[in-house]
Order: sequence, then C-alpha cells, then structure tokens
Amino acid sequence: MNSGLIGSLCALGCETLYGLSYIFTKQATENASELALLGWRFLIAVIVMSICAAAGIVKVNYRGKSLKQLFAIVLFNPCIYFIAETLGISHTTASESGVFLACIPIASLIASTLILRKAPSKAQIIGIVITLMGVIMTVLAIGMSTSLSITGYIALLIAVISYALYSVSVEKASAFTEAEITYAMLISGAVLFSISAISEAVLNDNFSELIQLPFTDSNFLSAIIYQGLGCSILAFFLSNAAISRIGVNRTSSFIGVATVVSIIAGALILKESFSIYQMIGAGIIIAGVYVANMRKLASD
Repeated sequence: MNSGLIGSLCALGCETLYGLSYIFTKQATENASELALLGWRFLIAVIVMSICAAAGIVKVNYRGKSLKQLFAIVLFNPCIYFIAETLGISHTTASESGVFLACIPIASLIASTLILRKAPSKAQIIGIVITLMGVIMTVLAIGMSTSLSITGYIALLIAVISYALYSVSVEKASAFTEAEITYAMLISGAVLFSISAISEAVLNDNFSELIQLPFTDSNFLSAIIYQGLGCSILAFFLSNAAISRIGVNRTSSFIGVATVVSIIAGALILKESFSIYQMIGAGIIIAGVYVANMRKLASD
C-alpha cells in the first residue's frame, strides 16, 4: 500500500470515528457539561498515551526539534478549536452550527493555498463544493432555525479558521511524527480542559460530582472511553497521518463523511428520524468525496 492510499484510508477512518462520537456525546451530556466531558476525555487519553510511550509501544522524542511548529498545532487544535466550537454550539442552533462547521473544508483549501502555496485541483474544488452542498442539505432537512447570536457566529467562525490553520500547521511540521504531534495535542487538551472542568465544577459547587461522574453514570463512562481512546488518540493520529501523507486539500475533502456516519448511527442506534432529504444529502456528500479523490485514488 502506497502513501496516498494509506493517507486516504486514515482520513476515512478518522471521520468515521468522529461521526460515531455523536452518539456518545449526546448521551453523555444529558447529565454532564461539555467541559466535564472534554476534561475527562483528554485526561484518559493522555494517561493511556503516556503508558504506551513509557512501554515503548509508541515512539515519542522531542529532543533537538523546534517546538514552535508543535505549539502552533496544539494552539489551534485542540485549544482554540474545541473552546470556540463548544461556545458556538451552545449559543446557536444545531442547524446553524452544522452549516458553519461544514465550511471547514473550504477554509482548509484557502489556508493551504495562501500559506502552503498548494493550490487545489479542479476536482478537489468541485468535490468539496458538492460535499458542502450535501452537508447543508442534510442539516437543513432537520429543520432550519436561527438564534441570531453574534457571539455564537463569531465563535463558530473562529472554530472553522482554527481547524484550517491546524491542518496546514500539521503539514508544515514535517520534523515530527504523527505520534509526537498527537501526544502534544493530548497533553495540551488534558491540561486546558481539566482545569476548565474543575473551575466550572468549583463555581457550581459540584466538584465531587465531577470526580464521581465516570463511576455513577455509565453513559458518561462509555463516552469518555470512546472519545478518549477513539476520538482523541486514534482519530487525532489518523488525522495527522492523513495530512502528512495526502496533504490538507485531500484530507479536508473527507470531512463530510462524519456527517453521513452520525446520521446513520443516529437513525440505527438512537432511533432518530432519517428522512428522504437526509438520504439524498448523504448521497451527495459521498459523491463529493469521490469526485475530490477519484483521480488520485486511481493513480494510487
């Protein structure tokens, strides 16, 4: 298997994992805050990753390497991205946040063109536009409602921009391996969101509840295990591996897959409605991903 095919499979696997996380997030946040979920998620992830590194399962070595590029990566994702996304989603409707976040591939293409000087091919542009249309159609099929929240819109815009800058930062950080980038992301996330979750709990006078959550709520425990191991360790690793192998432009074209997976998982597991418009939107998303990658996959 060559690098291009491996990168494509990594991107596909990453978005599949993100899509499935929707189920765990929805169930876990019924009795817990987003910050509690993020804090526990990254804490578990960094503990597991540290054990793997200590055991030699994962090779991590930062000696002799400039940490400036690494700092840029962790600043944009998870720090800025997760804060902005959480704030944006909490201040806007589901349809609004879905449309905003669907613009990440477009922002990534622009960032790649301006910063990396790597212009996307016509097929990539057409494919990503098709995918964007599919995501928007799928989101609007649920029903469009507006919050008119300037705070929410600005936060979501920051989330989109920060994810795009994270993507180009990973492609520029050629001195670091996928494992080293992933470990740095996990450490920064664990520090930031653990402190945030503890601060929130102290202010709300429920610190003991925060500590006991994994032991008293099975849905919360399942969520932090899946998101800690699946979304934080494995998905971060796959995302970084995809970007380093096939670049920002091709990797970003797979982002819509998460929407398709989340819709199907919601319908099959949570028994949510699955309308004909959502089905058409999912088909359009898959078609867009294919168009953006068909020539490269054929050559791979």
